[in-house]
Amino acid sequence: MTRISLGFNCNCFTNRYDEPEEWTRVCRQMGVRRVMFNIDLIDPYWPWDLQKRLCDRTLDACARNDVRIACSFGGHHGHQHYLGHPDPECRREAEEFFKKAIRQTAYLGGASFGTCFAIQTVRTASDPVMRAHIMNDALEAYRRLAAHGAEAGLKALAYEMTGVPRETCATFEENDAVLAAGKNMAIPLRVCLDMGHRNRAGTPDEADHLAWIRRYGAHCDVIDCQQTDLEASRHWPFTGEFNAKGVIRGGEVVEAIQESGAEGILLAFEIRGAAFHPQERDFLDTLQASVEHWRQWVKD
Repeated sequence: MTRISLGFNCNCFTNRYDEPEEWTRVCRQMGVRRVMFNIDLIDPYWPWDLQKRLCDRTLDACARNDVRIACSFGGHHGHQHYLGHPDPECRREAEEFFKKAIRQTAYLGGASFGTCFAIQTVRTASDPVMRAHIMNDALEAYRRLAAHGAEAGLKALAYEMTGVPRETCATFEENDAVLAAGKNMAIPLRVCLDMGHRNRAGTPDEADHLAWIRRYGAHCDVIDCQQTDLEASRHWPFTGEFNAKGVIRGGEVVEAIQESGAEGILLAFEIRGAAFHPQERDFLDTLQASVEHWRQWVKD
């Protein structure tokens, strides 16, 4: 039986509730005890003394509100090329960024850090030779970063599957290859799934969020949880309005997780609200409604 917990992807809080005392208070009030931290809250490029002070403040707030940081991930501002950048010097700088993020994650007690695998440009993704070269270069970078992460005390490196091949890891074939390569690293590569990411230009299963969960749940620690339709990755809340037009059904998701053979999964709400009226005013209410909706299936 898979252990399933509800949590928040902290990019729910960035820009609105960045203060650790605030976002941990929200978690406590909503009965959520685990989160995927988000580097938008504490930039890994800030001086380490500043990061450490904010990390200590964060850990203190977590302790007082009974919240645990399970892992850390890139955020709204981190959806960049990183290890997939067309310029090799930029890819090496991305490695240095990963090292800084790994240090921060380890200090916060997270088990893994990740972001998208290696987002490419249209030009490089359209050239099979260039695409393969950048993918291989990224794997070698992940191999070095895995050794660095192991020394820092991390248990894994993570990456997020995507909905279009240009952003990489949008097909079963590519994810299978990346995960196979990651098994032989100092710490393994693990995939972060997202209910709104599906490759609608791929096979029928690649366009089905439940098929992704069944296939990769055992290689996954976090699933980003959002209500969405088939037209985009919407990041809607689980309210009556959006459940009526969305395709995510909690019972089906939990069943797929159990069928996958996963040991433990954090369902991390990744819900967004426009900085506009009335979404700004109602944002916390939509988070609360989403948690209450999912308590039908997940008690932890």
